[in-house]
Amino acid sequence: MNSDLLNNLSKGIIASALSKSATAPLELWRIQRQNAFIPNSTLRDVVKKEGIRHLWKGNYASIVKGAPQYGLNYMFFIYFNDKYDNKFLSGTLSGCLSMTIIYPLDTTRSFLSLQTNKNKYNGIFSVLKNSPIKRLYGGLPMSIVGFGSFSGCLFHFQDYVKKYNNYIPFINGGIASVMALSVTYPTDLIRRRLQLQGYDKSVPVYNNSLDCIRKIYKNEGGIPAFYRGLHANYAKSFAHWSIYFYIINNFNPR
Repeated sequence: MNSDLLNNLSKGIIASALSKSATAPLELWRIQRQNAFIPNSTLRDVVKKEGIRHLWKGNYASIVKGAPQYGLNYMFFIYFNDKYDNKFLSGTLSGCLSMTIIYPLDTTRSFLSLQTNKNKYNGIFSVLKNSPIKRLYGGLPMSIVGFGSFSGCLFHFQDYVKKYNNYIPFINGGIASVMALSVTYPTDLIRRRLQLQGYDKSVPVYNNSLDCIRKIYKNEGGIPAFYRGLHANYAKSFAHWSIYFYIINNFNPR
């Protein structure tokens, strides 16, 4: 791996670790709102039953998963964009690759975030050891489609926004993420539901992606059900990607 690739990987890893730690309670809130049927899945319940520090529960797994994912995503994006000079295509390809590589850790992060007082798992290795491979990769196809399209939209919109917003550049990444989420959000909700299959008896059972879409539409209120928790995702993504892109654009690890 040449020095430029390593430099881009390092920038992505550092930006991801810092932005995820800063926005961890918003990330927990985001996952809870997508899966509100799971018991004790509110921030108030977490503070009451586990304490304030547990608003960061799952953050270690999130960093272990997110830092390499977004590091790889940024590295692959630069690589593909140098080849094709197309930010949407490059972002989509990089998103698909990075998600495929780290997916079991994404599932692990979701499991750890939604449990109460470690009632299911003691940590990352506990999840990996006690979860069948099929469960760890639950929802992978939808995740590839979802994160690939989100990554493509994110890099495309981020480039577009920064051309017009020179006044507060810190928020360019946040604005781009809100735009990307508006386009791709239903895929994130569907992938999270498929990812949680077998996690808890409260999780609805789906046979596949199409069955998941059909049951959510039929049982949870039609089209609006696919946007459950969108407001929480807007808040988390705006903060996370504002910090992420600010670091990416202003930090050089060499």
